[in-house]
Amino acid sequence: MRAGDTLPPLEIPVTRTLVVAGAVASRDYQDVHHDAEAARAKGSPDVFMNILTTNGLVGRYVTDHFGPHAVLRKVAIRLGAPNYPGDTMVLTGTVAEVTDGSDGTATALVRIAGANGLGHHVTGTVTVEVPR
Repeated sequence: MRAGDTLPPLEIPVTRTLVVAGAVASRDYQDVHHDAEAARAKGSPDVFMNILTTNGLVGRYVTDHFGPHAVLRKVAIRLGAPNYPGDTMVLTGTVAEVTDGSDGTATALVRIAGANGLGHHVTGTVTVEVPR
């Protein structure tokens, strides 16, 4: 693991089930995440993914790459374009810096982006610790 390394892209189909299940699993009962009529009444063309689901998918992306012993230390993301059912989000990442710890671990700062058909859905950084 070195600064400049890239993570392979991960394509995530955004389904209505993913949007609704993510909202329910994170106890986000805002109607715009499960009720299409309510979402349209509030100006959205459909239900859309909540930030907690996006946060979980970003975490999965990083830990899938770095392995089962990876520990997420910090996830700092910002949402942009909504994720609507029927689209695909593609997550990409680049290792920005690596710091060796004195305890046999290394900590990496990974820059993350997730794009869909409307633009960038999520951008941010993830700090992950891995054994050396």
